[in-house]
Amino acid sequence: MQIGFWQIAIVIALVVLLFGRGKISELMGDVAKGIKSFKKGLNDDPSNNKSISDNDNNKSES
Repeated sequence: MQIGFWQIAIVIALVVLLFGRGKISELMGDVAKGIKSFKKGLNDDPSNNKSISDNDNNKSES
């Protein structure tokens, strides 16, 4: 059984009726903010974030 155009249209119509257009756009805005902050976190300077293994190596050298 394949999903057709009408099934998808009915599901979209139900989602819009249940949540409203404003609520869906708020949700998408929140998702976009989360993605932006995740990307920002990945692009932070990794030299400031020392891992546990780096700390262990420094202790053994002392």
